[in-house]
Amino acid sequence: MSDLLTSSFRFADPRDLADLKTFTTRAKAIDDGAIRLQAAGSVLAAYVCVLRPRVLGEATPTILGLRTMALAEPSTTDVTVTLSAVLDRLARAGENDVEFPVPPTTVTESWTGVGAPRGGWELLGSVSDVELRQAAETGIAEVAGIVPDRPGALIVNNARAAVWGRELDSTGLPAGAAFAAFALGFLADGDQQLYRAGRWFRLTGNRGHVLARTGSGLL
Repeated sequence: MSDLLTSSFRFADPRDLADLKTFTTRAKAIDDGAIRLQAAGSVLAAYVCVLRPRVLGEATPTILGLRTMALAEPSTTDVTVTLSAVLDRLARAGENDVEFPVPPTTVTESWTGVGAPRGGWELLGSVSDVELRQAAETGIAEVAGIVPDRPGALIVNNARAAVWGRELDSTGLPAGAAFAAFALGFLADGDQQLYRAGRWFRLTGNRGHVLARTGSGLL
């Protein structure tokens, strides 16, 4: 079998490259961190981390955002690179470009080692975008009200854990999932399908997926 690792991704449609830029820009506004680009055949999965526990025993859930895009050429490349590096390359792309050069410098992020299940998801029902948006906006205001003007890292972590780690509804879905869906632009005026597999929840809509792992502690 030939090696399908690649130094670039060729998308099936220029709009997919534009979607990657929008997704990456929104993720960087939340946290100037990294993005995992995982290709499996003709599909590219792009993961970003919205929330995660920072200290031992912290109740902040691990919340990931996921978008998938079609590739014109198959690949098995799996790299984690900085959001800044991705945006630097996307800034040079033209309106009709479909080629994305993979940044050569990779980074190590602990959250990339915690993979959500590929199967075994149970459909719990649906959650309206209106409800998720309201929960996100309420939580954002609450965190802002808790955190002082010049907070230390511990105060910020505790505030985020208290607000985003609590259950949004009777299913146990953490409120941080609503924040991720809102901040990444996944909400419109419809509904998100809610699934569960063990400690993991998944919100799935037309614009992307939010993966949330419950339970306290570091990854």
